Amino acid sequence: MRQQDPSAIVWSSLVVVATVARPQGRRGEVIVAPATDFPDERFAPGSVVYARRGEAPEPLTITSSRAHDGRWVLGFEGIGSIEDAETLRGLELKVAEESLHQLEAGAYYVHDLVGCRVETTAGGNVGVVARVEFGAGGAALVVKDDDGEVMIPLVDAFCRSVDTAGKRIVVDPPPGLLELRVKT
Repeated sequence: MRQQDPSAIVWSSLVVVATVARPQGRRGEVIVAPATDFPDERFAPGSVVYARRGEAPEPLTITSSRAHDGRWVLGFEGIGSIEDAETLRGLELKVAEESLHQLEAGAYYVHDLVGCRVETTAGGNVGVVARVEFGAGGAALVVKDDDGEVMIPLVDAFCRSVDTAGKRIVVDPPPGLLELRVKT
């Protein structure tokens, strides 16, 4: 991936692909929790991700990469010691949205779903997608409004229309689902 001019990058416009958990070993590698379906490509040596240790996004070029127990161990150019790696702990690693894969119909990036208005097929307001949670049953939208939040499975049977460009999702929830709202 071609590195962008860091001064031209707006941090909030980037997309999270991993979060640094902690240093790994003494040579500057870190363990990351991936937030991508394409870790082999995203974390390939030579790829560039961005982190923010100060005010501006900083490019980090990946020099080594390997899967390890559901996470990834990454090495970066210029990060050569455990002390250097410690400065990355807890940071999000991001990429430009334009570098993301085009998904097939019916598949969505989490960042595209968050912020969508959710309404029922009858026109009732449910709230706004605050986050997406993943479990054994698949993905669920966590929809929040002033009264709390409710989880709606992200399945065709309930989510009748998903318009990420228009930031609108129309749902047809089964009876009682919306009453399971939890106060926050």
